[in-house]
Amino acid sequence: MTYYDADKLIAIAPMLDWTDRHCRYFHRLLTQKSVLYTEMVTTGAIIHGKMDFLQFNPEEQPVVLQLGGSDPAAMAECTARAAERGYQEVNINVGCPSDRVQNGSFGACLMAEPEIVAACVKAMRDAAPNTIVSVKTRLGIDEHDSDEYLQAFMEPVMDAGCQHFTLHARNAWLKGLSPKQNRDVPPLRYDRVYRMKERYPHLHLSINGGIKSVAEIKQHLHYVDGVMIGREAYQNPYLLTEFDGLLGHNRQVDVELVIETMIAYTDHHVEQGGRPWHVLRHMIGLFQGGPGAKKWRQVLSQLGPQATAARPVLEAAYHEVVSARTLFAEKLANFATETS
Repeated sequence: MTYYDADKLIAIAPMLDWTDRHCRYFHRLLTQKSVLYTEMVTTGAIIHGKMDFLQFNPEEQPVVLQLGGSDPAAMAECTARAAERGYQEVNINVGCPSDRVQNGSFGACLMAEPEIVAACVKAMRDAAPNTIVSVKTRLGIDEHDSDEYLQAFMEPVMDAGCQHFTLHARNAWLKGLSPKQNRDVPPLRYDRVYRMKERYPHLHLSINGGIKSVAEIKQHLHYVDGVMIGREAYQNPYLLTEFDGLLGHNRQVDVELVIETMIAYTDHHVEQGGRPWHVLRHMIGLFQGGPGAKKWRQVLSQLGPQATAARPVLEAAYHEVVSARTLFAEKLANFATETS
């Protein structure tokens, strides 16, 4: 898939401590056409860190690097490195409200300094002309809660060459709310996102925030170009199996094949010196809402952290799911017989 080859796109949000490369590999087995995002990575980590923060599995593509920073030169250097590694898009984080991020002068606090974001966009585009530079932002910060404030942020950034925005449909409160509260307390204002698309029809505009179902995705796609799913994708990953159909690529996902593929992937990770739990923790929600989901979670949570191999854990957990499904089917059959 090349970038933006469909009129409507679905993306999985960047989530710190969640959407690492193991999570993204798992998600890619469930949806081949959705766009995946890395966790936010700071420019300092990429330039000065000892780890390879740009690492990803080739199977993850299309994957977007989300970058945290506010120094145009550093943002440009990281974008150039990302382009060399095969990233087709780099996204600027202008949405995270945490104190740590604010102290680093990036994240949501940059909404108050659109000229800095615009300078970063220009430098990044100059450093990697064939790489899409996008911005993910909130609607406003603190008491600044108006279309005019959002427009005053977006327009200089657009003038610098950014044509792809994802709007998290809430304000960010930099004072008085924790990052967790900022995900739920500020009210969702989807109408404001819709108005931005009406005002700037030439933009590729995606919506994010509180979206949990295929029905909601379809509704939003009447008004915007793309939909970004956040925590629901992590807590209920089987939802991702419905996304390709929405993008015109119907396919059946064999959950047993997914599990077998994840066993092989985890074995390789262990061979490289990792632990199974680095991978297995991302699979806890796989059967959310279905028969055996609780047992699946329990087995993974109890056995996973100390496991030395994935197969015994996943096979034991899946056995519980199969047993629960069989029992559920028997109860349904008995109920049908009794009521006929």
